[in-house]
Amino acid sequence: MKKTLICATALAFLTCVAFTGSAFATEKGPADITLESTIDKAKKAKPAIFPHAKHQETLKCTDCHHGAADGKKVDYTDGMKIEKCESCHNKAAGMPKKLETFKAVAHANCKGCHSATAKADPSKAALKKCATCHPKKK
Repeated sequence: MKKTLICATALAFLTCVAFTGSAFATEKGPADITLESTIDKAKKAKPAIFPHAKHQETLKCTDCHHGAADGKKVDYTDGMKIEKCESCHNKAAGMPKKLETFKAVAHANCKGCHSATAKADPSKAALKKCATCHPKKK
């Protein structure tokens, strides 16, 4: 009887751990995200398709995400709520010009990384092309 109780308890514990672990694994955001400004809309809006899951394979959350406190950038920490970039990066927020729109910030961050990656690995030169992130509508 004691063996059965111990085994049942152990099995219940392992099941809970496995279930909880899989629940945390799904909290990494959507696999693909369409990035588009809703506050400072571009004259010729070109949404970007962002393969979030693919980027998570090679980058850390801190490579792209951060927060803000008292108007200052705060480094990302595990569990931090991730806000939309344009909640701070918009013309009304009073940011410096290179940070004042979602488009400007995304281009600075994304294009910089894509250029560096393409330079380090010439087989990835396509990363520098606009159509990599901004595919033409079908």
